[in-house]
Amino acid sequence: MSKSKIAFQGALGAFSDLACRTVFPEYETIPCESFEDAFAAVPEGKADLAMIPVDNTIAGRVADVHHLMPKGDLYIIREHFQPVRHLLLGIPGAQKERLKHVHSHVHAIPQCRKMVRRLGLKTHIHADTAGAAAEIAEMKNPEHAAIASELAAQIYGLDILERDVQDERHNTTRFLILGQEPEIPGLETPTITSLIFSARNIPAALYKCLGGFATNGLSLSKLESYVDPQFQAAKFFCDIDGHPESDAFKLALEELGFYATDVKFLGAYPAHRFRGHNRK
Repeated sequence: MSKSKIAFQGALGAFSDLACRTVFPEYETIPCESFEDAFAAVPEGKADLAMIPVDNTIAGRVADVHHLMPKGDLYIIREHFQPVRHLLLGIPGAQKERLKHVHSHVHAIPQCRKMVRRLGLKTHIHADTAGAAAEIAEMKNPEHAAIASELAAQIYGLDILERDVQDERHNTTRFLILGQEPEIPGLETPTITSLIFSARNIPAALYKCLGGFATNGLSLSKLESYVDPQFQAAKFFCDIDGHPESDAFKLALEELGFYATDVKFLGAYPAHRFRGHNRK
């Protein structure tokens, strides 16, 4: 019997790969060149699920899922919060005191400014942390190091020169797990429901769109705005702390329909324990 597969963007050993293995240790991880490729891997039958990073506590938004979700016909079925523990990696025998260069992802290097400055390193940007680790392994130059995960160190045979080189201990990335069918939890489960909608081009449209959630006691844990190609209509991605089958949510959705168009359900899934408080 073949193993189930989960797709991610990046090279083997990337933090997305680590997140996939953390949540689904029994799955085979499938690296993809781009987020679009990771989304496409599911309907194309190359993977059963996809995992996409969407937010980081330091870098902010990671992937623009609002562009991909409406086109991909995938549903959010789970969320995962992955602590990011950056390691400084070098080839076997390298010494951090003799390093001159460090390679990593565009988000990872700023997250490790103190270490980079302390060691006086010249920075080099790569597509992802694991790709940087792979290049260091190929270079075999003891003056070059990578900022990447412990998984990358294991895969590419690199030495760990220093652990936890990130500036902030709270460094965490939120991932969404996507599947071809929605998996709505039971009503008793604290639930997050994700939607995309366009606000009508009328005064106070967003205020009116959100009013139904407020009057029905539903909080929003995420709200992001975007514009259409003509810069005329605002679109919004939102995560609502509520179950789509609850009476409160149904009433809020009914009111939303008066002031919004193109409302698209993206998924309802259990609120991750990282959030730390109950949801309705």
